[in-house]
Amino acid sequence: MDKNGYNSTGNKPKPKPLKPLVRADSVHHENHPPKKKRPQQSVSSKNTKNNSRKHKNTFSVKDFIIKFVSITASIVIIFALVLNMPIVVDTENGGNNISLINLFKNQKPAAKEGELNKETVLEKLNIDNTAVPEDFDDGLDLPQLVEGQYSVLFLGFEPDEYNTDIMWIFQFDIGHGKLNILQIPRDTCLPDYTSSVTKKFNSIYTMGNPEIQPPIQRVVNAVQENFGIPIDAYVTTTCDDIVDIVDIIGGVPIHIDNEIVFEPDKVIPAGDVTLDGNQSVWFIRFRREWVQGDIGRVQNQRRFMAAAMNKLSNIIEDEGRLKLYSYIKEIYDNDLLYTDLSIGDMSKIADFASTISMDNAQVNMVPGEDAVFYAADGNAYSVYSVHKQETIDLLNKYYRPYQKKMTEDDTAIVELVTEHQYETYDDTGASLDEIQDSSEPVRNPDVTPYEKIPNRKEKSND
Repeated sequence: MDKNGYNSTGNKPKPKPLKPLVRADSVHHENHPPKKKRPQQSVSSKNTKNNSRKHKNTFSVKDFIIKFVSITASIVIIFALVLNMPIVVDTENGGNNISLINLFKNQKPAAKEGELNKETVLEKLNIDNTAVPEDFDDGLDLPQLVEGQYSVLFLGFEPDEYNTDIMWIFQFDIGHGKLNILQIPRDTCLPDYTSSVTKKFNSIYTMGNPEIQPPIQRVVNAVQENFGIPIDAYVTTTCDDIVDIVDIIGGVPIHIDNEIVFEPDKVIPAGDVTLDGNQSVWFIRFRREWVQGDIGRVQNQRRFMAAAMNKLSNIIEDEGRLKLYSYIKEIYDNDLLYTDLSIGDMSKIADFASTISMDNAQVNMVPGEDAVFYAADGNAYSVYSVHKQETIDLLNKYYRPYQKKMTEDDTAIVELVTEHQYETYDDTGASLDEIQDSSEPVRNPDVTPYEKIPNRKEKSND
């Protein structure tokens, strides 16, 4: 065979047959040794690959979460920007552009008494520029008549919603961090403001000048023209609403010196009790056994006011400010108060009020004395006659910190008794802290308590 593979005959030899291929899954024959097994993978190697797969999956989940959060955050930011952009015209407050969120805060769905006309009082503010600089800003972003203070008229109606049982003016002195509360006895005689034969303050809302609308404006005018306190807002409620309000906040803890029997089946026990809604109404309306009648009731209402303020402070301390806001919103949403305060304004006032100590909350009653009013119908009625100069002095001391001193020419007060018989009520000022520790009004020993009257079933006239 030469080098090219040819044999001596010159023919190329036939190729040898190829080895038969063995499939990986075929059975081994004796002529074919078993295929070597692939070395078995170690456990650590498997775990490494599994972890690698998991690692890839983890990264994909993380990527999804990051993208989702980024998109959501972007939407929230855009939404927040839109809500806070001044794109809505506020027709109720000067026509300026405001944001949607401020528009919501400024809504007054509970202003069912109507809106107050403040044009007249604006002309009579008599701001004292020596008390505060012209550019003074108290820091509380509220629509104030007088910078530095915010005054709210509170009226509590009798169950028939005809006359008012409670007349309070809450003046928040923002500049000095104080709260001044003026109580107006319901029997206060203001002859020029109501057609009622008794001429009592509590009839002004219903029987005041019918040309003045809405009715709440009649009461506001009487307050501003007699007591010189500019009213920024109002709050009204009824006895039935007070029941629900007190129950919402969980009752009002208070100390009762002696058992109070409002009616034979409506009893408040003596001792440390938590008044529920119904008991609260009995407490603030009770007057039958007080020596001073309606004035005794006013004094007792102070005690309830102090206890209620203390309760609100405890809510903030024990449950938090947000819980107080939730109570306010629930009261607001359920129409338990009629007010021209917006939810935003109420929150701001609540914030400020929470910073005031019980020592810095002062309560006063309009100075005066019991008197007899001889009406046009020929009858004589028991009323409360205002002491004019003493009232002016009180107002100048506590309720006009940023206005010029009030004089007799600045008030429409009419004195029924010019020669005063006594001065007991000329200075009734006390802090809520002092009131909280005070005892009940003096009881009249000549009035037989209900529990001592056999078979007494009829209702009281409280």
